[in-house]
Amino acid sequence: MEKESILKDRTIVGSPLTHLFSLGILMFLFWLALSGDFEVKFIVYGLITSALVAWICYPLLLLPNADGSKKYFALGFSPAAFFCYALWLLKELVLANIDVVQATVRPELRIDPKVISFIFRSDNPMAKVVLANSITLTPGTVTMNVTPEGIYEVHALTEGAAEGLLAGTMPKKVAALFGEEFDFTVLKGE
Repeated sequence: MEKESILKDRTIVGSPLTHLFSLGILMFLFWLALSGDFEVKFIVYGLITSALVAWICYPLLLLPNADGSKKYFALGFSPAAFFCYALWLLKELVLANIDVVQATVRPELRIDPKVISFIFRSDNPMAKVVLANSITLTPGTVTMNVTPEGIYEVHALTEGAAEGLLAGTMPKKVAALFGEEFDFTVLKGE
């Protein structure tokens, strides 16, 4: 696919020019962090290199939805929303760690493994990936399978982890992060 047609592609969600600009800014900030040199000529080299890398890599970061009717930019979310989600996830990681430690160090060993199944429908493939990885990142839960229909099978180690999944808070946060409608249904919570 030619670059000109990518900029005019109507199947891309959002503005391709905005995506290119934000990717270029991200590449430049990364370049600055790695180089650490703030002389004018090096900043100009960094700007040129970042613009070139963004131009070349942009098509690689366009992800089609399941039926191929739309393309989503992989980094197409608000940095502020992502920062808020990351802070919320960090808090959940701490709480999940405490839950797992409490379940394993007590004499009565409160481990109650379950497999939870739920449907989370999202048109954006990145939302599906972020949800599956966020669940697996949280101690006490592991995403075992995600089907193309959006059915998630998750192993929960403790009752607290299972309750957290059944509440649907994490899918709701992910849907909000990517600007998707919240479509969540619990199928099984053995």
